[in-house]
Amino acid sequence: MLGLPGSCYIYQGEELGLHEVGDIADADRQDPAFFRGADPEADGLGRDGCRVPLPWTGEGSSFGFGSQGAHIPQPAWFAQYAVDVEEADPASSLHLYRSALHLRRALQTEGPLEWVETGRDDVLRFRRDGGWEVVTNFGTGPFAFGEGEVLLASSPVKDGVLPGATTVWLRVQN
Repeated sequence: MLGLPGSCYIYQGEELGLHEVGDIADADRQDPAFFRGADPEADGLGRDGCRVPLPWTGEGSSFGFGSQGAHIPQPAWFAQYAVDVEEADPASSLHLYRSALHLRRALQTEGPLEWVETGRDDVLRFRRDGGWEVVTNFGTGPFAFGEGEVLLASSPVKDGVLPGATTVWLRVQN
């Protein structure tokens, strides 16, 4: 998404690899829709699951959100996604997002993108002005993307082959 032209929106916790918390106890709910009797089958769980406070540290009663605990309790698994934990891991989601945002700023132009045929339904590739491309393998099998300097990859890439569930940004010769 960050390789596409135009504005981008990163939702709270996305840069840490967090997903919505789906098991909030009724006593801890805050969403007004819950108190108005919204039907969880029709309306989902409401907004509480995506409003759980971010984990800043891997320890403490609220993972660094405050000394009194968070207004919506964070699950124990949040500890492994805390900012201080991810800052110490160069392969973390946080480092990937920071690198992507830095590259986006350096590489983006006003020009359009050009779709590149990959021969596979599960691989998306597009070219941007300035000599760079984005290739995403949504599948599970590897994809040979060919030549290009790897600028950013969401998983390790070797010998011009993109593993499944991986995106790479490349500098290519036009």
